[in-house]
Amino acid sequence: MPMASPRHVSEQNHALIVAAGVGARSGLDIPKQFQPVDGKPMVRHSVERLAAHPDIDQLWVVVATGQEEPIESALGPLAGHKLVIGGATRQQSVYLGLKAIREAGGAKNVLVHDAARPFLSHQVIDRLLDQLKSQSAAIPVLPSVDTMIQLQDGQLDRAVDRNSLWRVQTPQAFDFLKLLAAHDDFAGGVNASDDAQIFKAAGHEVAVVDGDEALKKYTMPADFGEEGTKQMRQIRTGMGYDVHQLVAGEELWLGGLKIDHDKGLSGHSDADVLLHALTDALLGAIAEGDIGDHFPPTDAKWRGAASSQFAEYAASLIAEKGGVIHNVDMTLICEAPKMKPHREAIRRNIAEILGVEMDQVSVKATTTERLGFTGRREGIAAQAIATISLEKN
Repeated sequence: MPMASPRHVSEQNHALIVAAGVGARSGLDIPKQFQPVDGKPMVRHSVERLAAHPDIDQLWVVVATGQEEPIESALGPLAGHKLVIGGATRQQSVYLGLKAIREAGGAKNVLVHDAARPFLSHQVIDRLLDQLKSQSAAIPVLPSVDTMIQLQDGQLDRAVDRNSLWRVQTPQAFDFLKLLAAHDDFAGGVNASDDAQIFKAAGHEVAVVDGDEALKKYTMPADFGEEGTKQMRQIRTGMGYDVHQLVAGEELWLGGLKIDHDKGLSGHSDADVLLHALTDALLGAIAEGDIGDHFPPTDAKWRGAASSQFAEYAASLIAEKGGVIHNVDMTLICEAPKMKPHREAIRRNIAEILGVEMDQVSVKATTTERLGFTGRREGIAAQAIATISLEKN
């Protein structure tokens, strides 16, 4: 997913995802950031969500030595991020990431996020960036709801006022230069579990914003079980259907692929009937209307437009809501051209557009046995179904 970046480097917001751990407490056979969570490697969730946010200009991912190949495999077709090799501790990994940003020209602000918190919503990012307009740092927090106690020698010592205790989450947002200077001063000190501690130790104030219960940290083996990954998700399904007329003199675009044929589809954009049906299915899954609401045919700027941008837009809306696309299933209805020779290329295109794997994309074709307008080769129809999961409110 492309990130917006018209601003000068000194005005940019960068995001740094820390994914260099070995996941010793998780009890898994691979580092937890590469463990599947809700259908994809855990680190990919954070990359997708930060990359899709319009105010994040550059994304950095910190991994351990030897994890370059696993991270590229985990992120698949996603592009636009830069890799940094981290250190032995979280603090060292963040510091190395900050220095890499400085060497690349620096930034105005930086958001430091743990890959172990996959379900990051755009609302949390918005709240953090809004605070940075007037503050040097902001972190998301949640209240402590359980009774809190202090132990001594393994026994109850006293109760602690839970109203003064808050649970800290990531991403944590900072003025870039101030955080870098704080790390410069802190290097070699006691290991800090988050960057707010380092920032505070440098004498700076840290503001707080509301966190999100869905932004929990995945640490223990139970977190990666079905209950741990699904308990705060709901399954959504959307359906789409579209029809375009076949006419002489037009290009034929199906699934983002230009196909040689004696006729093409007529429409305001490139008339890609398959991507139009897919876009409606994706929008339907999040109750965001239909393609005409977002790309009205009366708007001249969409004349001849590539329909791939419509599907990309629908996918970005799902990501903004903290959603995950699990699979899409599409059927083309036409007598000609024959679709089997083109099917794999279309699947590959759609997987790239949506940022998913090819095995999450199904494309089929059928005829109507020469009945109706498709049977008379007057037009092509398409149906699509999209299945996603979405964070519960």
